[in-house]
Amino acid sequence: MCELIGLSASKPTDLCFSLTGFFPRGGITGSHVDGFGIGFFEPGGYRDFHDILPAARSPVARLLCEYPIESTIALGQVRQGNVGETCIENTYPFKREIGGVCWSYVMHGQIERPETLTLSGRFQPLGSTDGERAFCWLLDRLYEFSLSAPFTFTSPQLSAALHIWCLQLHEMGVYNMLLSEGSRLYAFCSKRLTYITRRAPFGQAALKDNACELDLDAQLDPDMVATVVATNPLTDEDGWVCMTPGELAVFHNGEQVELLKDKRRAS
Repeated sequence: MCELIGLSASKPTDLCFSLTGFFPRGGITGSHVDGFGIGFFEPGGYRDFHDILPAARSPVARLLCEYPIESTIALGQVRQGNVGETCIENTYPFKREIGGVCWSYVMHGQIERPETLTLSGRFQPLGSTDGERAFCWLLDRLYEFSLSAPFTFTSPQLSAALHIWCLQLHEMGVYNMLLSEGSRLYAFCSKRLTYITRRAPFGQAALKDNACELDLDAQLDPDMVATVVATNPLTDEDGWVCMTPGELAVFHNGEQVELLKDKRRAS
């Protein structure tokens, strides 16, 4: 399977340190060698980067570790392909527009019989992955939701609906997912997903997959709150939270603002 990374921050910040620990999982400390990608929501826009080379030896990945792109939301993946060949159209993140809003999405896992997810035709996969077909299916639901009673794309009603849709996909296999429209980061755990929320004083952090340690207090704005989401913890510090399968966590400005649980599991 693949591994995911995500960021939600109260102020624009770069992800260079975390990516330095994440990208070795694409070919050195992990077997996720079928390309990678990462998208950044910046003030006023969105941009993403993709490569079919393993992240551990990609010049694009090296650039992203050295080039401080400051964003409030970021999400990415190192890919180990289960469905679909290694090609640029099968590398995450995938993005689409609804009502002038850009939605970006990464997923890891495997959905059984993805062809049973009926699509309206409004959104079509460009590649051949099960995850992109699931994304198009979600987009159909989001578009239909946007036509319903007045709401905003950051409403609790949307979180509740998205949780239900993710649980449906969870029932079809393993479906860990990060999704954002630039304001909120939605993280759904099907099997394995972790996160850490940092605030001043930040202290020191040492990467698990790279011999690198950073004094976060010297690098981060003391007024900032930031949450990093990853399939597996990126650092040795305390504070990483393991999500429970069936949970949807919603992050805004670095803080967790909602946590929806699978009530069927609780019962």
